[in-house]
Amino acid sequence: MNEYALKYGCNPNQKPARIYVEQGELPVEVINGRAGYINFLDALNSWQLVKELKAATGLPAAASFKHVSPAGAAVGVPLSDTLKRIYFVDDIDFELTPLANAYARARGADRMCSYGDFCALSDTCDEATAKLIKREVSDGVIAPGYTPEALEILKAKRNGNYCVIQIDPDYVPAPIERKHVFGITFEQGRNNVNLNDPKLFGNIPTINKTFTPDALRDLKIALITLKYTQSNSVCFVKDGQAIGIGAGQQSRIHCTRLAGSKADEWWMRQSQKVLNLPFKKNIRRADRDNTINVYLSEEYEDVLRDGAWQMFFTEQPEPFTRAEQKAWIAQNTKVSLGSDAFFPFGDNIERAHKSGVEYIAQAGGSIRDDNVIETCDKYGMAMAFTGVRLFHH
Repeated sequence: MNEYALKYGCNPNQKPARIYVEQGELPVEVINGRAGYINFLDALNSWQLVKELKAATGLPAAASFKHVSPAGAAVGVPLSDTLKRIYFVDDIDFELTPLANAYARARGADRMCSYGDFCALSDTCDEATAKLIKREVSDGVIAPGYTPEALEILKAKRNGNYCVIQIDPDYVPAPIERKHVFGITFEQGRNNVNLNDPKLFGNIPTINKTFTPDALRDLKIALITLKYTQSNSVCFVKDGQAIGIGAGQQSRIHCTRLAGSKADEWWMRQSQKVLNLPFKKNIRRADRDNTINVYLSEEYEDVLRDGAWQMFFTEQPEPFTRAEQKAWIAQNTKVSLGSDAFFPFGDNIERAHKSGVEYIAQAGGSIRDDNVIETCDKYGMAMAFTGVRLFHH
């Protein structure tokens, strides 16, 4: 098959719509449900991301995509008991495989943004991973294969309409890519930069020149994630997973603030104040996610005032004060930060420091590199200039 008819394009009024190849066969097969235009954009971008993560780390990888940018990306590092709780997998009665760990991390880090996602798996989807996917609101999944047990579970999702795509793991696209904008064809070489090259981290202008093995792994995860994120973008990573992604902002400091706020929320969800929130037993997962998000925001009164808290909780919780939040966030350490281009000023580093960043990889090349380096040195951070820009549009 060399073409596949889509439901519609970006919007329902954009018909007809299809994907096709001019030579040979499509490397993908929709084995359940029906895929749309944005589904395939998410699927093909996320597949490249997890394939590169697996190649760079040697670990199974997963990604959660929404609107052609990742909400989460991770490799198969075992989950702590606390992470199992905040990812809502502490109640399962089966063992998590490395791939399932990767999926739980990718889907759980930013649950608000992952709602209704398209997920990608680097390895054959196993039964444990399929069982986790079944529990979440999701549009579809792409993987190089599925066990019979996993496929049976996924085919039953969404009343049998869940989109399941299988991709040829050996497929290599042509070295030149093209796209059409307003009737004009753009052509460029594919971005095949190797982000697993040790030389990327050889130019270290900071006083601290030490990257731990975990930091190097996490910086690779950050850079590979950014390669498939709408620019401008930055990515905070810890323990083998993205914990905050700031995408699509025109100003880099706004990317850093956005990603930092997501990383802070991920960390605050692990506090006893949040873990012990007295939720009603029948509250839906999405409502619980939304309530936690509001509880941690400046609009916390929307879920704590009389007449509101009764919808979510068995008793009225105490607010998580700004002072308490600041003290808790200060305990987060060993976070890695990647940027898809240079940091123009030290304000990005100041903001990153507040979220526990100790290791940075960025392109370098700003006329204010000296200010950025000086700010890193003030906090004892190790920073590498990779010399590689990773814009993605």
